[in-house]
Amino acid sequence: MILALETSCDDTCAAVVDGPRILSNVVSSQASFHEQYGGVVPEVASRHHLQLVNAVTDAALSQAGAELSQVDAVAVTQGPGLIGALLVGMSTAKALASAVRKPLIPADHLHGHVAANFLEPDPIDPPFLCLVASGGHTLLAGVSDHSSFETLGQTLDDAAGEAFDKGARLLGLGYPGGPAIQRAAQEGDPAAFGFPVAMSRDPGLDFSFSGLKTALVYRVRELGEERTAASVPDLAASYQRAIVDQLVVKLERALDRGGWGVVALGGGVAANVELRERAGQLCEAREIGLKLVPLELCTDNAAMIAAAAAHTEPIPYPDYLTFDASAQAANLAV
Repeated sequence: MILALETSCDDTCAAVVDGPRILSNVVSSQASFHEQYGGVVPEVASRHHLQLVNAVTDAALSQAGAELSQVDAVAVTQGPGLIGALLVGMSTAKALASAVRKPLIPADHLHGHVAANFLEPDPIDPPFLCLVASGGHTLLAGVSDHSSFETLGQTLDDAAGEAFDKGARLLGLGYPGGPAIQRAAQEGDPAAFGFPVAMSRDPGLDFSFSGLKTALVYRVRELGEERTAASVPDLAASYQRAIVDQLVVKLERALDRGGWGVVALGGGVAANVELRERAGQLCEAREIGLKLVPLELCTDNAAMIAAAAAHTEPIPYPDYLTFDASAQAANLAV
């Protein structure tokens, strides 16, 4: 049984997981605090983690019906993420683990998004191809074993979730951008505006979303304030379609190269309805499996960190007392 903490960005999370079973998974979102700024303010996020982490951890243990002394190890996100936010989680996890002389397991945040697919309901085992798309990361992961993954392609600039956030801010839709654009797009025509699908002709598997964001800036400027306001549903639908098109094009290209039998999605953008539908159509056409984790496991959560930690080497007490977080990814992905 693993107690896990996740504080890499603006959600304060704790979970208790036993194998593939999630006994509790508590998430305290800070979205309402950051909405006024149109995005996450690192200092604000760190301060709120300090205020929330103990209560969230207590809630996770209580919901699981467990005492701290009963867990086998304490896991925590090592990185990548906002360094101040990560340090709150790391310091708390070390204090909890050392209090009961239990091992500490540092986990990679991206490995967590992949490992969410190892959890109930319907856990899957490698090998599979995983598209991880979130606010900070977009990559294609070749997953051949539980403990690591191979990065087949990644974003060269903005992540897909970051493109959603910036697009929503330009359209006055609020934060977080993904759900806001999806809601507006429901009333719009995705063919109303032509936006570039970057890297679609590039033979590689990397992504790029900065040009799409720039294209939206120019289109809003061209339309003017009044026409932009009247066109928000169509702009949102067209912009969302361009993001999803690029993700699906690269996913299809990776399938052509790898012969994967199962596709999995991870990260906050994996909650997008259009992406889930398009991935389903692609997998159905190719007669391969598709794993869609529940929406609560798409966004940042501690259960996925526990799932990754279950396949990561623990650090015994007291060796981890000098261990620290890192804003960069761990050496799990190659």
